[in-house]
Amino acid sequence: QAGSTNQSCRGRTMFLGALSFAYFSKSLSGSYMKSTITQLERRFDIPSYLIGVIDGSFEVGNLLVIAFVSYFGAKLHRPKIIAIGCLLMSIGTFIIALPHFIIGRYEFETSVRWEINSTDSPAPCPKNSAAIVAQGKCEGESNMSMWIYVLLGNVLRGIGETPVQPLGISYIDDFASQENAALYVGCVQTISVVGPVFGYLLGSMCAKIYVDIGFVNMETISIGPSDSRWVGAWWLGYLIAGVLTLLSAVPFWFLPRSLPVGQKGATRCTPEQTSFIKDSPLLENKYPADEPTGFLEMARDFIPTLRILLGNPIYLIYLCVTIIQLNSLIGMVTYKPKYIEQHFGQSASKANFLMGVVNIPAVALGMFSGGLCMKKLKLSLMGAAKFAFSTSLIGYFLSLFFFAMSCENAKVAGVTTHAHFIMSCNSDCVCSANDWDPVCGEDGITYVSPCLAGCTRSDGSGSNTVFAQCSCVGSAGNLTARTGQCLDREDCDRMFPYFLALSVITSFIISLGGTPGYMLLIRCIEPQLKSLALGFHALATRTLAGIPAPIYFGAIIDTTCLKWGQKRCGGIGACRIYNTAAYRTAYLGLTLSLRSASFLVCIPGFLLLRQQVRREQRNAVRGALANGGAEMEALGKDETADREAAVVPETKSVREPVVRDTEGSQPTAEHHSRDRETRL
Repeated sequence: QAGSTNQSCRGRTMFLGALSFAYFSKSLSGSYMKSTITQLERRFDIPSYLIGVIDGSFEVGNLLVIAFVSYFGAKLHRPKIIAIGCLLMSIGTFIIALPHFIIGRYEFETSVRWEINSTDSPAPCPKNSAAIVAQGKCEGESNMSMWIYVLLGNVLRGIGETPVQPLGISYIDDFASQENAALYVGCVQTISVVGPVFGYLLGSMCAKIYVDIGFVNMETISIGPSDSRWVGAWWLGYLIAGVLTLLSAVPFWFLPRSLPVGQKGATRCTPEQTSFIKDSPLLENKYPADEPTGFLEMARDFIPTLRILLGNPIYLIYLCVTIIQLNSLIGMVTYKPKYIEQHFGQSASKANFLMGVVNIPAVALGMFSGGLCMKKLKLSLMGAAKFAFSTSLIGYFLSLFFFAMSCENAKVAGVTTHAHFIMSCNSDCVCSANDWDPVCGEDGITYVSPCLAGCTRSDGSGSNTVFAQCSCVGSAGNLTARTGQCLDREDCDRMFPYFLALSVITSFIISLGGTPGYMLLIRCIEPQLKSLALGFHALATRTLAGIPAPIYFGAIIDTTCLKWGQKRCGGIGACRIYNTAAYRTAYLGLTLSLRSASFLVCIPGFLLLRQQVRREQRNAVRGALANGGAEMEALGKDETADREAAVVPETKSVREPVVRDTEGSQPTAEHHSRDRETRL
């Protein structure tokens, strides 16, 4: 038994480590995908809603196989199925990076083209339309459809990720003691939140590196990381994430199909109790792996089993609440780096860095603390539900303060400010209204292009270019301008630290309820339905939250765009600048509206859960009374039998002398007294 216990402990430790690394790898690649959404928008010249389609394609991959993997996988070799999933995730991640090696070099939108080894400065103010036509020649447009490879790779990532969560969590819960299951799940969930820290840090590092680094002369690149046209080395992070995911598949090939059940509860139960008492603490909520079963037999049981699962009203309400809240969470997390970029004027690199270093660690700490609180406080089913609801509600009220943290729109002539004077001051230049090549004038206003700023001369090259004799800059004109947007926004700089602090606090408080809420899902269903319930939960949330949320969030954000980029062959590209106030209202308003709706759905859930808990308590009391009555009756019979067995021999031994005396003489008074005492 000691050897079996040691083997079980080693097996659980190895599986816990392997699953944690798999969670780390998949969450790192998933967060890296979200950190590159603005890079992908700019590289492939696509709007936000299409990025939402790419992001949601991961959930489509899950949708294709998750119900079958969760149901059939629970009856097969779970560790090896997880290993196959990690392998598929790795292949999908490599496919996402593939377009970079097929597509041509990135040519950002500009009104001025620089020639390598040329001593002549380009003219920012063309005098005829022929120059505009020459710059806008249509070529390489077919390369823009390469984003389809990103979509297909993300679908394959979703297929590979499918078995990791339902099979991994159910494997831990089946072969760990009930006291430690919540802590183990909390540890795995914490690791899954630590992964995004490194994912966003990787995104921050890659966003600083130019997309075609090593293949272009950086002196000719006139844009920097804070420019809305900048594209970082997005492909590099996917190669790193793919290697990590490939390594995470290795340990699962060496793990057994099943482990001995955790023995901590067995010290309180004798072998007879675990054999004959159906509600033994050792077996509660445990459902060890089935013996190998035929495929047809498993398929025949699938629909009836699913019907039983969906017949649980508490499970259905929990499903609705999590779907609504995940719509809010996924949409918010997907576009939060972009919100930081557009609203507070930060670069993509800094936005990703802050997400990884400041926001995500708060979430990880909250998840772990929630699991620890559940273990220490020994929360019941109702206690876990109240804890999760309370933390979500507190976080909701704190999130309302985000509306007060506003920034004014950047001053862009002709876009966010009135610029009727531009028509006269740059009338000598033939300018394209579709160009986006911003320059910052000495007057602190951003101009859409040096041509529209009325600049007639340029000095320097690349990002060090200074445009002179700009007739539209300043009230008197003839001031200078430099490349890039004006970044001086004092109100945003003052507000940004408060935004970060509030973001950390709300993330921590909301995450406290993550682990108790997840354990509520596991405990509100029958043990034999655990894997199917987890899988169907993942299926429903991915279908109704993971897929649509990035799409409609992106579509609503697109409505706040003020200036669209233009493709060389016609059509709109990625958005260059947004209406800050409208962006804030749409982004925060949609996030908090969804969470408000989820709280309303919680009300009938609490009522049903209270009824179930009371019903289980009554059944437990009745069972205890029935068992107690049977035990008392059995003990009474045993005592009666023992008393009779003791009395009969004693009576015989006392009466024998009386009989012998009656044969010879009459019994004495002493004999009568002894006989009376015996009868008494």
